[in-house]
Amino acid sequence: MTTNRAYDAVAAAVKYVDVLPDPPRKFDMKQRRQIYRIDSALRPHYAECGDVLVSGEGYLISDLLDEYRFAPDLIFTRGVKRPEAVIDRNGYVISEVGKPPDLVLEVASESTGRRDYTIKREGYAKYGIQEYWRFDETGGSYHDAPLAGDTFVNGEYRPIPINRETNGLIWGHSEVLGLDVCWDRGMLRFYDPVSDRFLPNAEELAAERDAAETERDAERAARAAAEKEARRLREELRQLRSE
Repeated sequence: MTTNRAYDAVAAAVKYVDVLPDPPRKFDMKQRRQIYRIDSALRPHYAECGDVLVSGEGYLISDLLDEYRFAPDLIFTRGVKRPEAVIDRNGYVISEVGKPPDLVLEVASESTGRRDYTIKREGYAKYGIQEYWRFDETGGSYHDAPLAGDTFVNGEYRPIPINRETNGLIWGHSEVLGLDVCWDRGMLRFYDPVSDRFLPNAEELAAERDAAETERDAERAARAAAEKEARRLREELRQLRSE
């Protein structure tokens, strides 16, 4: 496997004209919606970290001779000198980056669910990926659990402890992300113990902006009404004084 320094030389020389092919996919609107939520929550959280790659849905291979088998829904990696080069490559080539991803995550679908917790689990362990997470919005109809995570220890995956709260929240802690990974009423969310809050996704941020704009509109309308009433009272007072 090449080093990060070797990868820098490759990344500087390769123009990525011959990008990796797009993986074949069955269209699944529910799965795609969940992937979008996950990506839109994590990407802004690490936006200021120039060496963090948050990507997915492209092939993950060990080298260019490897079989195209896996295309994780989410890849997370620290210590990548040029994350944009991996995106330009349209996939993650471990020998070029110099290390396997730190974390991969799969969102369940009817067509791929069983493969996620069997074949992919074995394959990601062979690649040496530190954490492998699986999320099933149905609560376990497609996967073997609503939420499951594994961490790579001594050459094999060991389950990450998963907690179940009385309010239905299911969660486990990701050492790689520094976040709690949560199954929350059929949605995957990330809780930051440092800021003591859930990371908002794009939909939630849009709802917050809409609510804030609605509040601002109401405040502007209230001020306009108050100013109108003040003008009316001043005019009424002026007329009384002129009589």
